[in-house]
Amino acid sequence: MSAPQPAKSAPQRIVLEGHYIRLEPLDRQHAADLLAVSTMPGGAERYRWLFSEPPQTLAELEQRIAETNAGPDRYVAVIDKANGRVEGQQGWMRIFPEHASIEIGGVYWGPRMARTRLATEALFLFARHAFDDLGYRRFEWKCNTLNLPSKAAAERFGFIYEGQFRKDRIFKGQSRDTDWYSIVDDEWPALRAEYERWLSPDNFDAQGQQKTKLKTR
Repeated sequence: MSAPQPAKSAPQRIVLEGHYIRLEPLDRQHAADLLAVSTMPGGAERYRWLFSEPPQTLAELEQRIAETNAGPDRYVAVIDKANGRVEGQQGWMRIFPEHASIEIGGVYWGPRMARTRLATEALFLFARHAFDDLGYRRFEWKCNTLNLPSKAAAERFGFIYEGQFRKDRIFKGQSRDTDWYSIVDDEWPALRAEYERWLSPDNFDAQGQQKTKLKTR
C-alpha cells in the first residue's frame, strides 16, 4: 500500500464550468446580484443556518466580500449560465493540502437554485475539482445538527455521516452541535459516474425536470 500523499495545492482563483452553472471567484462585481437574491422572497430565510445575517445594503455586502477574500477561506459565486445571474455562493474552508482534506462550507444557494440541478452541479464541480484536479483524499460537509435540510442534502449528495461534535460553536446566541459528513477518494469514482449520469442534459425534460433521481446510495 502506497503512502498517502498531500494535495497539489489549495484551490486557486479559477473559473469552473458545468452544463448549467459557472463558478467564479467571488468578487465585488457579484455583490449586486447576491444582494438581489438575498432580499427576494425567501432569500433572507436561507441565512437562518449561516453565521452571517442577510445583507441589507450593497455597501455592506461589498465590504463582507472584501473581508472574506482577505481571510483563509476561498469563496465562489454560483452563476446560472442560462441567464448570467449570480444565484448563490459557496466556499472552500478548512483547506489542508498537507493532509489532502478540504471542506465545502458557507453555502448560500438562493431560492431560485436551491433543490435544483444548479445546486447539485455546484456541489459536483467542487468535489470533482478537489478529487480529480487537486488530489484531495477527503471532502467534508458540516452543519448544525438542527439543520434537517442540510443533513438531508448531505445524504443525497453521497456524504457519509461521521458523528456529532457536541457544543461545537456558539451560534447566534445558542449552543450549536455540529454534524460531520465526508466523501473520501475511494468513494469518489462511483459517485462521480452517478453525478455525471444525473447531470447529463438527457436526464432533464424541456422544463428542466429530472427524468431519473440521483442515486448515491
